Amino acid sequence: MADRFRAVLRVGLFLVAILAIVVIAGTGIRLVLGGGTMATHSGAVPGRLEGPTLPNSLTRILLGIYLSLHQAEIEQAANPEDTRLLSFGVAPGETAATIGPRLEQMGLIRNSNLFSALVRYRGVDSSLEAGDYQLSPSMTLDEIVTELQHGRVRTVTVTIPEGWRVEQIATRLAEAGLGEEEEFLALIRRHDYPYPWLQDRPESGPDGLEGFLFPDTYHVPVGAKPASIIDMMLRNFDRRVTPELREALTRTGMPFYEAIVLASIVEREAVVAEERPTIAAVFLARLERGMYLQADPTVSYAKGFDAEAKAWWTPMLAEESQSIESRYNTFLYGGLTPGPICSPGLASIAAVGHPAQTEYLYFVSKGDGSHAFAVTFDEHVANVQKYQ
Repeated sequence: MADRFRAVLRVGLFLVAILAIVVIAGTGIRLVLGGGTMATHSGAVPGRLEGPTLPNSLTRILLGIYLSLHQAEIEQAANPEDTRLLSFGVAPGETAATIGPRLEQMGLIRNSNLFSALVRYRGVDSSLEAGDYQLSPSMTLDEIVTELQHGRVRTVTVTIPEGWRVEQIATRLAEAGLGEEEEFLALIRRHDYPYPWLQDRPESGPDGLEGFLFPDTYHVPVGAKPASIIDMMLRNFDRRVTPELREALTRTGMPFYEAIVLASIVEREAVVAEERPTIAAVFLARLERGMYLQADPTVSYAKGFDAEAKAWWTPMLAEESQSIESRYNTFLYGGLTPGPICSPGLASIAAVGHPAQTEYLYFVSKGDGSHAFAVTFDEHVANVQKYQ
């Protein structure tokens, strides 16, 4: 009986010792993360953190324990699906104590305490570079700390709107000081880019990247070469047009390239966002029945640059539907245009992949950006008389 009692006592003392170690280590880690120790000198406020008194070696051990327990979180992004680039500024002399909470508030990291521990363990708390950064919720905590440690990269911000043709994009990039317009156009006209969705183009189709320079706001590093800028836009297309969306596009019965051609026409036709799926449905139904698309923007594209108006896009005049001789004129030629007529945005691409369920075959502009839709030709004629 006495032996059993001594055995139980030894186990109990062992568990108490383990608990004490855990409590001490946990308290130490909290003190390390807080940057100090409990004040006990005369006049100090009990419970307030004053200055660090833990030995450096113990500090690193405790930080190492804490970080090892959170290694998976260090290697994880706050939101892997959110690829936006957000502007984040670091003021001169600012430390992790204020940087971390701001990163967490913006959704760039999940745990500001873990951020503080990581920069302290690496010894870079006081060497985080002041400046303006472009950070993304899809970056891991480790990547964000590294980015802040190595200093900012100066960038040029340039926005490419939806519905622009490649000539407009080349001009915008040149105006932003990123290269010569002719150099961009030469790169855009090439047909040897390795992306599989570009290999889907028919041999008789046009060369070039019309339709695939994804419209977005880009933060381009100063000094970036035009070729890398074009590739940045293609990689953005590859990322934003997801495999799920590509599969939806091919379910229309069209090859992927043709689906982007149709999306570009939808982009130029639609003004009201909610109408995109309906306009896409009308065009798909007309193609299925062998009807001409008769889309005004295709004629505007065929017209090219209007020197008098100094614009690439001018409204189609009624007589131009028959007088503009071009394979892009969908009043004179059936089917789709040989290639895209602009860079469609994600909403127009998604509209082709997920068209509205409707029996409409016609639509006409109301003059305010919206359209009147019709099932029969007689209804369409009535809408034309009413609105035009």
